[in-house]
Amino acid sequence: MTSWLLRNARLFDGVDGNLRTGAWSVLVDGGRLAWIGPDEAAPNADVVRDAAGRTVMPGLINAHVHLANDGAADLAAQVRDDSTTTAALRASANALISLRAGITTVKDCGASDNVVIDLGRAIDAGVVPGPHVVAAGRVITMTGGHGYFMGVEADGVDAVRAAVRGELKRGAKFIKAMATGGVLTSGVKPTQTALLREELAVIVEEAHHAGRRVSTHAIGREGIENAILAGVDTIEHGFHLDEELFALAIERGTFLVPTLSAVGGIVTEGEAGGTPAWIVDKAGTEMERSRTMFRAAVQAGMHIAAGTDSGTPFNPHDGLVDELIEMVQIGLTPTRALLSATRDGAVNADVLDVTGTLEVGKSADLLVVDGDPTADITALKSIMFVAKGGELYRDELPERELVGAHTTGAHA
Repeated sequence: MTSWLLRNARLFDGVDGNLRTGAWSVLVDGGRLAWIGPDEAAPNADVVRDAAGRTVMPGLINAHVHLANDGAADLAAQVRDDSTTTAALRASANALISLRAGITTVKDCGASDNVVIDLGRAIDAGVVPGPHVVAAGRVITMTGGHGYFMGVEADGVDAVRAAVRGELKRGAKFIKAMATGGVLTSGVKPTQTALLREELAVIVEEAHHAGRRVSTHAIGREGIENAILAGVDTIEHGFHLDEELFALAIERGTFLVPTLSAVGGIVTEGEAGGTPAWIVDKAGTEMERSRTMFRAAVQAGMHIAAGTDSGTPFNPHDGLVDELIEMVQIGLTPTRALLSATRDGAVNADVLDVTGTLEVGKSADLLVVDGDPTADITALKSIMFVAKGGELYRDELPERELVGAHTTGAHA
């Protein structure tokens, strides 16, 4: 693989949240970050690219996606109607959409069959292009519980223990469990308690024994409390978190993935967009609560990883930047928002040893942004360059070839 040098950049490496001004260079060789330092000390490379004073930063991480779904008005109906082949094709297409939008890692929080686990393997093998995929496989839910149509239904500690072991056997990189009801499942309320604390505790025990983290869909307060006390690593959504639960979560190091985009599109498009009325009603009930909760979570100092729940109704796979912009509008600083989608997202997905920061030896997952996103998060709307594992998926920068060298072209 050709080595290339990105020069003349401001550097946001994601390690400590600081922006390093001046002229910095990043050397990529063999798909890895081989050297990072000031321009005047930069080593030779086959190809040199000029960032022209723009900002180089780590690739983005979306900590909550559903690659096998594409934002259709009724997710459950799409899951039921798609064959495994169709779902796999959707997932592959959505993976490439994510990557071209600067999202170099995704955490997939549920799909039927083994679709997204297999897609991750295919991407790693170079069969199809896509981001790094950290996939849960099927969700674990109570009988008739939220997401049962893409999950394993299990009741009681023995059944959930077997369910976790089964998903681990199939290749799950983390476990997704349903602590409450949800918006997109008929016949359940988002705030109702689902898996019990003792069931969640067994899920955590089995996953942690295998070195895997646990993410829990949790909207209602009782379900959130059960999940935190059971030892889960991440609360997904968390719309009814409160001051007492913030303190408990912070004490235990529990992450929040707020997924503000999860209900916004549903409410905006409404029934006119084709979404069933019962989904629109539930989303409308939770929308304001989700924003109020997030504002309080920021003030409380919660550990936050950015995720959109992309694939749910009217929630596209290239929408992470819009999520970050809304997070900043509500109260997160631009730097914290960037860290939530880079370093902290990598901690949440358990891939910090591979990606999430620009450090020598890690995968060459990086972006070049026209502007300073630490001062103005909307600069992320101007991503000019995307590399994942050293391969280019967007390249709008000037290029200067060294004598006798060849160019690494971007994927079509």
